[in-house]
Amino acid sequence: MANQLDLEEQEQLDQLKHFWKQYGNLITWLLIVVLGAFASWNFYQYWQKNQSSQAAAMYDEVERTVKLAEPAKVDRVFADMKEKFSSTSYAQQAGLLVAKHYYSLGQLDQAKAALSWVAEQTSEPGFQAVARLRLASLWIESKNYEEALKPLNADFPTSYRAMVSDRKGDLLQLQGKKAEAIAEYEKAYKLFDEKIEFRRLVEVKLNALGVDTQITSASEVKK
Repeated sequence: MANQLDLEEQEQLDQLKHFWKQYGNLITWLLIVVLGAFASWNFYQYWQKNQSSQAAAMYDEVERTVKLAEPAKVDRVFADMKEKFSSTSYAQQAGLLVAKHYYSLGQLDQAKAALSWVAEQTSEPGFQAVARLRLASLWIESKNYEEALKPLNADFPTSYRAMVSDRKGDLLQLQGKKAEAIAEYEKAYKLFDEKIEFRRLVEVKLNALGVDTQITSASEVKK
């Protein structure tokens, strides 16, 4: 009985040796790949958390220098942030904040540059939309209507399309294109929710151009 067990154990051992000889290298490499991927994922998670923490600290510094109204330092800190943390949401927020700061100082070119950077750099639709709308407004203020139209012709999230149409209406009205301006304002008026106060401003613009929004709304209901 003991010999039979010994023979069975020897046979199992031989099968195991044969199996390992045939598949051992493959199993070893698979383990290395799996463990390597796991280690890489953990490192990436740690790196992301560390990046976010450092970016938050630098954003606080940008915010502090803006409040202290130190233009040279704002330029330096924002440049550092763009270089080190350009892919973070904190950098995009910093870009919008710095653009607002430049605008308050009358430095329109610097404000446009900051907004253009946000619009081109960010992958977050909200930040991108805000940057493009503000950039269009600055170009309108500079009376460069051709440049103002470029950011407005980009893709926008659905929630921003009413604002885009309103801004296009402003641009077209300044160019003396009354019919086209009315069309954009009407589009904005329809897209804005009735509870949003900005819709009232669009209504005022339409009324100033001779459009009765009450009649327009009634005709839409009949359709």
